[in-house]
Amino acid sequence: MNKSNNMGRFILVLVIIAWAFMEMYPPTSRPLTEQFASRAQNQDAAFRGILDRAAALKQAGTNNEFVALQIATGTNDLKRYFPFIGGADNQIYPNTYILNRLQADGAGKIKLGIDLQGGTSFLMEMDTSKLVNIETRTNASSGQTEYVTNSVDVSSALSQAIEVLRRRIDRFGVAEPVIQSAGGNRILVQLPGLSESDKESAKEQLQKSAYLEFRMVSDNSDEIIHNGDPIPPGYELLKHVEHLKNNQSQLEQFVVKKTPENGLAGDIIQSASVIRGNLGEPQIDFTLTADGAKRFGETTRENIGHRLAIILDHDLYSAPVIQGAIENGSGQITGSYTPEAAYELANVLQNPLKAPLKIVSSSDVGATLGRDSIRSGINASIYGVAFVSLFMLGYYLLAGLAANVALIINVIILLGVMCSIGTTFTLPGIAGGVLTVGMAVDANVLIYERIREELAKGKSLRGAIEAGYARAFGTIFDSHVTTLISSIILIIMGTGEIKGFGVTLTIGVAASLFTALVVTRLIFNFLVDRNWISSLYMFHFIRSAKIDFMKFATPLAVATTLFAIASLGFGITRGEKLFGIDFLGGDSTTFTFSQKYDEKDIRAVLTPIGEKDAQIQYQTSGNQQTLSVTTSSGSASKVDTALKTGLPQAKFVAIGHQQVGASLGKEIQQSAVIACFFALLGILFYVALRYEFLFAAAAVVAVLHDVLFAVGCYCLANYLSGRQFNATVVAAVLTIIGFSINDKIVIFDRIREQLRLGVRGSFREIINLSLNQTLSRTIITSGTVFIATSCLYVFGGGVINDFAFTFLVGIVVGTYSSIFIASALILWWHKGQRPTIGASTVTVQNVQTAKP
Repeated sequence: MNKSNNMGRFILVLVIIAWAFMEMYPPTSRPLTEQFASRAQNQDAAFRGILDRAAALKQAGTNNEFVALQIATGTNDLKRYFPFIGGADNQIYPNTYILNRLQADGAGKIKLGIDLQGGTSFLMEMDTSKLVNIETRTNASSGQTEYVTNSVDVSSALSQAIEVLRRRIDRFGVAEPVIQSAGGNRILVQLPGLSESDKESAKEQLQKSAYLEFRMVSDNSDEIIHNGDPIPPGYELLKHVEHLKNNQSQLEQFVVKKTPENGLAGDIIQSASVIRGNLGEPQIDFTLTADGAKRFGETTRENIGHRLAIILDHDLYSAPVIQGAIENGSGQITGSYTPEAAYELANVLQNPLKAPLKIVSSSDVGATLGRDSIRSGINASIYGVAFVSLFMLGYYLLAGLAANVALIINVIILLGVMCSIGTTFTLPGIAGGVLTVGMAVDANVLIYERIREELAKGKSLRGAIEAGYARAFGTIFDSHVTTLISSIILIIMGTGEIKGFGVTLTIGVAASLFTALVVTRLIFNFLVDRNWISSLYMFHFIRSAKIDFMKFATPLAVATTLFAIASLGFGITRGEKLFGIDFLGGDSTTFTFSQKYDEKDIRAVLTPIGEKDAQIQYQTSGNQQTLSVTTSSGSASKVDTALKTGLPQAKFVAIGHQQVGASLGKEIQQSAVIACFFALLGILFYVALRYEFLFAAAAVVAVLHDVLFAVGCYCLANYLSGRQFNATVVAAVLTIIGFSINDKIVIFDRIREQLRLGVRGSFREIINLSLNQTLSRTIITSGTVFIATSCLYVFGGGVINDFAFTFLVGIVVGTYSSIFIASALILWWHKGQRPTIGASTVTVQNVQTAKP
């Protein structure tokens, strides 16, 4: 690599780091009240009064700053205090618009999930059986009325429902709610930071069916508004922002009747679509139901030349002029519509909600939830990174320092990308970041071990670095791609926290590929070009190992396979005892209390009665706090007794009880099986493409062994310690697939290299040679990941502990199977004969390179 290339790559690294920091700034949110007070201009006594009233409301128990400021503002006009916020003049509710803009401007780039910040998560389900349109037709020959059933596309119905929900949630003052399809007929709504007092209102609004009305506009509407006359009885003033073609907007106001005209309300639109007029302008073409057509015909016939307002959930959408009687059940709405506005109005007319939505499960998390869990999770992350960094520094010395610099840049890039795409940080996501740090070490270890081998051949330091990076590139690329296959499956097929873990792992693995191949190389080139180093010292604990691994392969493979089968069989006999609340549902009990205890104290009381994995959440409503405890089905009574007996000072009183549905369990099982299948299929295809089919088959069989072994160990842990399968265990199993295949790719790559070089010896000897040559790398890589995961296991607590336990088993068995199962399988399937990969057998001599 010449100096010009070094400078170009150095600039690239600096640009990426600078971009990452820009995406992360500001990291945390500023309080809305602080933002409101500091940015306001022309502050006067009225403005100070707003601040005083808002402070009084917060002190009285209004936890939502947005709501407090909204109430405190009252009839005051905020536009004079915030003239720099454009567009407020053309808004229906300018004060709400200004507060929303201030909240969005002050939002931090690092977004915390409901498990860290607190909030509310609703899982909503659409009744797809209602997605049917009944069309009435008259048979031309018989004259009889026929009813034709037309199905409606589920995905389009969900997309339209998401937009309706988004407009409603904007009124809660949530800067960036998460509203997305959750697979099948479900919608996930996450409202982080929503106060407890607003949750019931949010739940009601989310489930409310959108109400569509057609009302007449007063003939004197313009005159009343222009003169400021009182609104006549039976009428009200409604506003609408009209979007113009030049990206401008204007505020329209109409005096509208309070009641629908001729009963034109509810589900009277059969279909609506956007068409183009003679000049290419968007128009809305609609068809009414039979009853709606009759009523609409009467109304339009009697009101030609008058405006008819289209209203959804008391919001004015349009007020077109009736051009003529519409008696055939169809018509057009024309106006100065942009294509987007026309499609939105067509969606509203089609059916504000194509089918009813209901909340099938909700997780209400107060802002004080899990302080102990959060603290332990953060500590576990810090300890994991620190232990890995210290090991690399102590074992590889200067090269380890370069690796640590790369790790720091890796974390910076990871955070920058996550902030850039708006990823929400959750505890499992943070855990994924720690594991990424541990796994990112692998690329550096591969390079350093290659450099060590090249130096042992007598090459100069510059030559050893060049050769080390060149020889390690293929292995690093293959191992990262196979790991990415599993992490991408997590994103595509996972839900909630599993998807978040997959996003973190994917970004981290991609970043580690860049930092290992570019950043550390730049550091070495910088030092070598200036003659600051002439050698690279590293510790080497495992020297010239000559272990006959294949000698032990058969008995060990048989033993671990039998163990996996036996433990799985034992797990089947455990039945429903294996599964936690995620799979089976459970009892959720709400308590009042007089003395608050930490989450760990409550869990200590519940563990002896078999409820170690209970979901413990504090909720805040006004000035009152309650405790919600979700445990296995049928356990509410013993939980009540245990808490009252174990913590008598708390004076717990059960005030509510409900069943938590188990439908999520079926989703997790199905998505996990499908994810594993596609991950293994993708790995099989890729490895077969890069190596040969028998290599790929051996890798997949060994990975299956690892998964079954880990699941079997978890079944035994269920019997011994009460661990139950939950969503994080599914994430751990998928992570095991990625880690296990990564280790096997490294060994297979060395075997392929020996075959291509034509190294003398039988296939068995070549496999043993490759295993011994990569043994140091295998132990170091697996050891660093094991250290990072051990920190999660010891210090993480809660669901992270379950994840860490499963993955720890996976690390050990994955490393073992790479040596004694995957490698042995390719030997057995080739019947001990050398495969056709590579050249014929030749004698390879090392070429000595003189040091400068």
